[in-house]
Amino acid sequence: MTDFTTFTRRRALGLALAAAMLPAGAGAAWAETDFSGKTIEWIIPFSAGGGSDTWARFNAPLLGKYLPGNPTVVVVNEPGGGSTKGANLFAARAKPDGLTLLGTSGSTQFPYLLGDPRVKYEYKDWKVAMASPTGGVVYGAPGLGIAAPADIAKLKDQKLTYASQGATSLDLVPLLGFRLLGLEVQHVFGFKGRGDGRLAFERGETNIDYQTSSAFITNVTPLVEAGQAVPLFSWGVLDEAGNIVRDPNFPDLPSFPEAYEMMTGQKPSGADYDAYVAFFTAGFPAQKMAFLPKDTPDDIVATYQAAFEAMKSDADYQANKEAVLGNYEQVTGALAQALFEKGTTISPENRKNVVDMLAADYGVRLGE
Repeated sequence: MTDFTTFTRRRALGLALAAAMLPAGAGAAWAETDFSGKTIEWIIPFSAGGGSDTWARFNAPLLGKYLPGNPTVVVVNEPGGGSTKGANLFAARAKPDGLTLLGTSGSTQFPYLLGDPRVKYEYKDWKVAMASPTGGVVYGAPGLGIAAPADIAKLKDQKLTYASQGATSLDLVPLLGFRLLGLEVQHVFGFKGRGDGRLAFERGETNIDYQTSSAFITNVTPLVEAGQAVPLFSWGVLDEAGNIVRDPNFPDLPSFPEAYEMMTGQKPSGADYDAYVAFFTAGFPAQKMAFLPKDTPDDIVATYQAAFEAMKSDADYQANKEAVLGNYEQVTGALAQALFEKGTTISPENRKNVVDMLAADYGVRLGE
């Protein structure tokens, strides 16, 4: 296979050695750092029930099991501002003692990339402990007259409603994607997390939604089985050449470029598609990351990275990982750093294209 997931897994195998080379002295750090009797707060800047919350709650007890001293790791939800509130709190208050961890998502990265004035954090100040690529699935209500992905063209000219965390959150990807598909979508801004968006869909307040893979597998699959939701397409994954291909977790679903071709009869191209691909790349291959605060000593960073690596061999992790996270490999070391850099960088041209569109079409004006 040549998809991004296989690439990630293969690189991660090679980087098992990097776990031994995680900043220099990782072995010593393991011996010297001790969290006995401590409680570690893992801040998730979203409401409960979404993909980031599901991801953190799966990882937290396993992380505590493999950190020296077996501390209790608790997930603390700090939603608001499209995730900027919780990230700002972390940047302002977290001490570099290893007792506070931040989990971010594309919804935290996008405001940073776009120059959102609410952002008071600087990604480059933080130390990445683990990165977790993911994907996502778009689904609709059966009341739209759809029963399968092949029915996607039936959405054209229908009035669709989507619950959004905000135009600069990870929901920018569906905003750009729906526009490219030519769908008439009302984006209702202000939801505090994708979990809240799913609940709005379940209540019938919206009729199209997307969830990241972990939340889709855990929370939306029962809706599909009950006939209350119809999967339409996945965002896809990157292959080694940088092309978007089908997500191996959802092999029966078309990728976004395939959905575009089904809707328009043409392959996607042009400046708008380039901007979409840029934000998809920033938001999903490096979609979820765990960070330690500015000035955290290298020995503590190394200890966290070693613990994240060690827990992946745990029997409980192996037994439950695919059901909760899908077939994505969580990584540390050099690959996590590479994904971190990719997920927090965008070209000035693509940034300007999206900032201008948000101002003209949605009244969203961002600081330069």
